[in-house]
Amino acid sequence: MTAQATGFGGAVAAPVGDDRPWRPLDLDGLPLRDSLRGQSPYGAPQLDVPVRLNTNENPHPPSIGLVDALGKAATLAATEANRYPDRGADALRADLAYYLTPDAGFGVHTAQVWAANGSNEILQQLCQAFGGPGRVAVGFEPSYSMHRLIALATATEWVAERRAADFTLSAEAVARAIERHRPALLFLCSPNNPTGTALPLDVVVAACEAMHAVGSGMVVVDEAYAEFRRAGVPSALTLLPQHPRLIVTRTMSKAFALAGARVGYLAAHPAVVDALQLVRLPYHLSSFTQAVARTALAHADELLGTVESVKAQRDRIVRELPALGLRLAPSDANFVFFGVFGDQQAVWRALLDAGVLVRDVGIDGWLRVTAGLPGEIDAFLAALTRVLAGADVDADGRVTLATR
Repeated sequence: MTAQATGFGGAVAAPVGDDRPWRPLDLDGLPLRDSLRGQSPYGAPQLDVPVRLNTNENPHPPSIGLVDALGKAATLAATEANRYPDRGADALRADLAYYLTPDAGFGVHTAQVWAANGSNEILQQLCQAFGGPGRVAVGFEPSYSMHRLIALATATEWVAERRAADFTLSAEAVARAIERHRPALLFLCSPNNPTGTALPLDVVVAACEAMHAVGSGMVVVDEAYAEFRRAGVPSALTLLPQHPRLIVTRTMSKAFALAGARVGYLAAHPAVVDALQLVRLPYHLSSFTQAVARTALAHADELLGTVESVKAQRDRIVRELPALGLRLAPSDANFVFFGVFGDQQAVWRALLDAGVLVRDVGIDGWLRVTAGLPGEIDAFLAALTRVLAGADVDADGRVTLATR
């Protein structure tokens, strides 16, 4: 048994109960790859406060009936825990294909779907298969920071292009970036995290056509929050038959309220699925994970029934924050990006002092809040109203807290 490390870059403690002298060691003393030095691990603060609205989880726990079904599925899987799991997760992939078919508008087949331990493992496998040394991945920031971190972790060069000031992304900007960098991987995020903005399909089409023209790589559309999009906002799944180098990734962590199970998946051309099986670890998806995920999909109507409640709280935030003098990015996700503050860290700290944890993703002037339960949003709006009481607004519309 060893003591836990003090943190990324900190000295590692000696094993507990071992009184031998241990030479000090930290990351600087390890032969770490140069591209990883100075990096910080991904993660939101995990603080014990009454209202936690910083991690974009679905706030609705599973019903008692579903908990019982999940427990029975796990128990059944345990009876064969001495055996390796289904290596290809074929039954789970078939269930996911059936689930995706209405959104796609065509019959999705098992061969077009791949599953892994959260969408982050899907993204990692994509970088392992199509990225690596000498290859470039391009993203449009601000966006999901794991795209960059996973690229760097797989020795893939990362190039960050910028979104417009209103966090939108045009077809022309995407095509120019592809022509300029000729990436092996292009990451698009719709709805985008942390801004919540969705992409028009013409942007995705432009990306696929530009990538085909330069003959370089794959277009990845991260749709982790797809189930929360507003009516009339289409999914990139509908483009798959016409664009064989398009990949759409999703997760069961958000809408399915299954963050603790770690299940992500993608839909793509069957050749893409074949490619990922070259880099996946043997038996990467446990029997328990597969059983729980299949049970959740069998209860999809119940689980997705909470989505409308979450969307209602998101829309409530969108309606009420402008009355406090704040600006918002249009949201098709289960969170809202809001500002603009003269010092967003001061606002974050003031909300935390009031017992409400939101997310500061490090973008000047902006904060992100998850659409939680009605009572949690009551607390958030009340706390934010108190925090902003007497705030000053400068000529640029930035809100600065009053001096206490």
